[in-house]
Amino acid sequence: MNVSRGFLHITYKLYHHLDLVDGERKSHCLNVFLSVMKYAWKKNGYKAGLRHETIHKDTGLCRTTIKSCLETLNKLNIVKSVRGRSGKTYLVNETFLRAEKLYEPTQIAVKPTQDSRFTATLEETISINNIGKIVKSFAGDTQKILDELSKLPLDELKQETVNVYLCKQAIQLKEDKERESKATYVNSEKILSALSRIKKQANPRYREKVEYNKRNGIKPWENK
Repeated sequence: MNVSRGFLHITYKLYHHLDLVDGERKSHCLNVFLSVMKYAWKKNGYKAGLRHETIHKDTGLCRTTIKSCLETLNKLNIVKSVRGRSGKTYLVNETFLRAEKLYEPTQIAVKPTQDSRFTATLEETISINNIGKIVKSFAGDTQKILDELSKLPLDELKQETVNVYLCKQAIQLKEDKERESKATYVNSEKILSALSRIKKQANPRYREKVEYNKRNGIKPWENK
């Protein structure tokens, strides 16, 4: 039986999902993903035990970049890392794959089902997509990012796991806006009148005059 590798169809769902990663980093993540797929065969449940050295030989990327890319793929629920006694095992999420077939026409693999160990799907990361797109669209303008994030539902902001610090600030801004919208403001003329009255009562001469009028039974308002 021919066990050589056939065609593997990676869906565009993966490529678009990686839009959350900017520029060159996206290509690095794709490169690392392809290296993992070189060893993660369907017959093994798309699972492979790899060392960073192996991926380094395949991709030419430095170990720091490889580690960072694997962490990103793990956060995006594309490749799950499981630590074992002899290193890490990487499990690929079949949501982003199509059925692969071998070279022999009669040996066509059955369309795979999603592994139960992957509880999160692409649809479940919509909130990350929304937040990631806002952060990417207004990169460099923190205030604009916070303004836009504060418009998202509170649950989405609280469930974010990547841009946690920005989401905390956005939640605070959202709460401040809600308090401000419910606040009751005092008329400015009343405030100025109250300040003027306090200032007058603090004047020593005014207090002396009030005491003099009291002692002599004088009521100034009756003389007007």
